[in-house]
Amino acid sequence: MNQKINGKLFREMFISGANNLQNNKDLIDKLNVFPVPDGDTGTNMSLTIASALKELNKVNEDSIEEIGKALSKGSLMGARGNSGVILSQIIRGIAKSVEGKNELDINLFAKALKSGSDTAYKAVIKPIEGTVLTVVRESSEFAVKNIKKYNNMVTFFEAVVEEANASLERTPDLLKNLRDAGVVDSGGKGLVCMYEGMLSALKGERIELIGAANVKDDKVKSENIGTKSESAKDVDIEFGYCTEFILESESIDSDSMRDIMLKYGDSLVVVGYDGVIKVHVHTNNPGNVLQEALKYGPLLTIKIENMRVQHENQIIPDDEKEEISQVSKEEGFVVNEEKKKYGFITTTMGSGLSEIFEKLGVDIVIEGGQTMNPSTEDFMNAINMINADNIFILPNNGNVIMAANQAREISEKNIYVVPTKNIPQGIGCLVSFDPETDADTNMESFIDALENIKSGEITYAVRDTIMDGIEVKEGDVIGITGKKLISSGKSVNDVTKKVIEDMIDEDSDIVTLYYGENVEEDTARAFAELIQDEFEDVDVELYYGGQPLYYYFISVE
Repeated sequence: MNQKINGKLFREMFISGANNLQNNKDLIDKLNVFPVPDGDTGTNMSLTIASALKELNKVNEDSIEEIGKALSKGSLMGARGNSGVILSQIIRGIAKSVEGKNELDINLFAKALKSGSDTAYKAVIKPIEGTVLTVVRESSEFAVKNIKKYNNMVTFFEAVVEEANASLERTPDLLKNLRDAGVVDSGGKGLVCMYEGMLSALKGERIELIGAANVKDDKVKSENIGTKSESAKDVDIEFGYCTEFILESESIDSDSMRDIMLKYGDSLVVVGYDGVIKVHVHTNNPGNVLQEALKYGPLLTIKIENMRVQHENQIIPDDEKEEISQVSKEEGFVVNEEKKKYGFITTTMGSGLSEIFEKLGVDIVIEGGQTMNPSTEDFMNAINMINADNIFILPNNGNVIMAANQAREISEKNIYVVPTKNIPQGIGCLVSFDPETDADTNMESFIDALENIKSGEITYAVRDTIMDGIEVKEGDVIGITGKKLISSGKSVNDVTKKVIEDMIDEDSDIVTLYYGENVEEDTARAFAELIQDEFEDVDVELYYGGQPLYYYFISVE
C-alpha cells in the first residue's frame, strides 16, 4: 500500500481525477441553481482540467515539481468560468506547495491541499460559503488537523474525500438558492469528483475516460482527456484555419476582396455593406490573410479557429462543438499596427449582438458567454492582438469575469476589466465611453453606468423547480432579472411583459429589446409595439441580437 506519493503516482492521480471529472460532466452541469439551459459548471471544469493535462503531456519526466508546474500553467490558461478559475487556483496552490519535493508523505500532501484552498480563497474578492470554496477549505482543514491520526496514505485520503463529500452535502445549508433548488453546489461536486478520481489512482485503480480506449503508457497522452477516433486521425483537412474578419474600408468592394481572397484557401464567403466587408475563409496562412486585408483598412473583429485541433479534440460532444480556442494568437500580428489610446474586447453570442458591438468600436468580439465561457488564454490572445495604451475587457457574463481578471493579472499591458454581467450592461458602458478623457475616468463612468442599467433575460426551463416562490415546469418560459426569477409560463410574450413591468419605474425612459435567433422579426416587432402602447412614457427600441437559447435580452434605463 502506498505510504508516499512519487512523481509517477502524482501524475496518475491527476489523470484519474480529470477523467472522473469528465465522466461526471453532464451530472455537474445539471446542478445549476437556475433552471436555465446554460448550466455549464461541469463543462467549464472539464475544459480547464483538459488544458492542464494538455500541458502535462509536454512533461516527460516524473518530477513532482515539473508536473505541478505544468498542471498549474495549463489550468491557468485554460480556465473557463468561475468554477474553472477557482479550480485552476486550487491546482496552482497545490503546485506551489510541492515545489522542490521528490515525494509526498501524508504531512506534505495535507499541506498541499491546504495551499490549494488558501490560494483559491485569495483569488476571490468576495468568497461565498456554500460553494466549491467551502468544500476545498473544510476538506483541507480536516486534512491538516488529522495528519497524526493516520500512517497510511490511502486511509488518510479516503477520510479527506469523505469529509469533502460531507462538506458538499452541507452546501444547501449555507446557500438558500441551493436549498430552494434542491441541489448541492455544482463546483463543489466537480471538486469531489476530481478528488474521488485521485483516490482511485492512489489505490492503483486509475479511472479511465468513459468510451476511451485504455492507454497503457505511464505518461498521459492527449487521448486520455478525449478519445480520437480512427476517422478523426485519418481525416486530411487541406486548409486548417477557419479565418473570419470584418474590414472597414472605402477603398475596396466585396467583389474585389473576394477575388483577392480566392488565392488563400476555400470555403470563401464575402459580404459587404456600407463600407464594411465581412470575410470567411479556410486557409493555412491566416496571418497572411489578415495582413492582406489590412492594406485596405482597419479590421473591426477577427476570429481564427484551428479546425484540425477541433476535429481531433473530442472532449466536447458533437452538440457542443463551440471553438475551444475562440481567438488564436498569430505570431507578431495585431489588429491595429499603429498604437492607439484605447482598445476593447468583449464577449457575446449572436451575429446581431456582434455587429452592435463592432459598430460601438470593439476591436475583438470573442464568441462565447452563456453557453461557452471563454478561457483565460482566449483573453490573453485577444489582448496580444491589440496595440493600445489601455485595453478594456467587457465580459458581459458574471461567469466570465474571473477569467478576464486572470488574464489582466498575467498580461503586462494596461488592462481594465469592466464587471459587466450581461449584454445590456456591456452596450450601456460602451455608449458612455468618452475617447477624450483618461482611462481611469472612463472606468469610473462605466461603473456608474452599471448602476443605472436594469437587465432581464427570457429563456426556458430545463428542469422542474420552485424558486423565489414560483413553480417552474421543464419547458416553461422563464424571466429573470439579476439573480431573481420573476415569471414563469407558457407564453414568451406574457412572461416578457411581466419582466418588463417589474423592471420599469417612474424614472425609466428607455426599454430596449434584443431578440434571439428563435424569435421571428415580425413577432418581435409586434411585441415591441404592444409594449410601446402599454407603457407610453418610455421609448421602446428593438434590435436583432441573434443569441441562442434566450428569446429576449431586456434593458431598462
